[in-house]
Amino acid sequence: MKVIVFGGDGFCGWPTVLHLSKAGNEVIIVDNLSRRKIDIELECESLTPISPMGSRLAAWKEVTGKTIKFFNMDVSKDYVRVLDLLKDEKPDAIVHFAEQRAAPYSMRSPRDKIYTVDNNLNATHNILCAIVESGLDIHVVHLGTMGVYGYTSHGLKIPEGYLDVKIPVGEKDIDSRILYPANPGSIYHTTKTQDALFFQFYNNNDGLRITDLHQGVVWGTNTPETILDDRLINRFDYDGDYGTVLNRFLMQAAIDYPLTVYGTGGQTRAFIHIQDTVKCIELAISNPPEKGEPVHIYNQVTETHRIRDLAKIVSELTGVKVNPIENPRFEDAENELDVENKQFLSLGLNPTTLTEGLLEEVHEIAQKYKDRCDWDKILPTSKWKV
Repeated sequence: MKVIVFGGDGFCGWPTVLHLSKAGNEVIIVDNLSRRKIDIELECESLTPISPMGSRLAAWKEVTGKTIKFFNMDVSKDYVRVLDLLKDEKPDAIVHFAEQRAAPYSMRSPRDKIYTVDNNLNATHNILCAIVESGLDIHVVHLGTMGVYGYTSHGLKIPEGYLDVKIPVGEKDIDSRILYPANPGSIYHTTKTQDALFFQFYNNNDGLRITDLHQGVVWGTNTPETILDDRLINRFDYDGDYGTVLNRFLMQAAIDYPLTVYGTGGQTRAFIHIQDTVKCIELAISNPPEKGEPVHIYNQVTETHRIRDLAKIVSELTGVKVNPIENPRFEDAENELDVENKQFLSLGLNPTTLTEGLLEEVHEIAQKYKDRCDWDKILPTSKWKV
């Protein structure tokens, strides 16, 4: 298939691009390189050295003989260019990663809240609107987040997108199916809940075929494709704004920095390894909704863990102590989380679960590049309430 990956230069986008290309798809990257610009703004680079886009694509060509096109484009602003690209390339599918992805960054300041809303909502809407105007039948696969649900399941296993309910009307109940109620915990998560409403509208009104993936916290860095050449290496964010929790712990352990557990560490989160992220994207592309079907919603997770339990595992593996600090987020100190994920399993996903070997692999990467770490960027600076 021909696939356009919007946001193909990012932490999840880049390994997805390589995985889809290796699988035989014609892949096109669209990205405005905003994540690299945010590195400059935050004065904190990826722990792993990220090559320029031209070097990345040249390395992939050398290693595999495959060519990947790249267009530097701001999807949230360049609507006409997005439309023209769709008309020219006529892709079978679009993978939409082109959103500011960090909850802490979205809460840094009023400016960053506004940027996150403007970028994320306009990017999503421009893509959907352009598909309709193009007249093409393009399947959209969007990377969302489990965070749209909040982090407390109230004893209920969180279903995959939809909830069957009974609505009392007089003396009888009417059966209905609704989107699982949203409970976003940041401006970033709030934009993802609005994405879901855009998808429902364009699916109902224009018949767009859409798959929305509610992903857990991603850990790991490399995939079989990104380790083929040093220039292909993926991002490893460790700072308080962009570093995902398990990667942060493993990096901190590499430099013998006490593991920064927020609050009690009683927060339960859903997790997925980056290798499974790219496999799930491929499965979603290969199993699109039929014309007229409602939006497919999958929970893209493989396991759940309590944060303090993860810290204990890393501490026992590496000998580094745990250091609870004040939680900068506005959230419950403790929560339970039970998540349904049958759909990807039924499509053939063989989950990569947290094992000592994989933890050591990520820890070794952190060890290799630990001299690039800026210790001043480790502690969180974004606060939900000032």
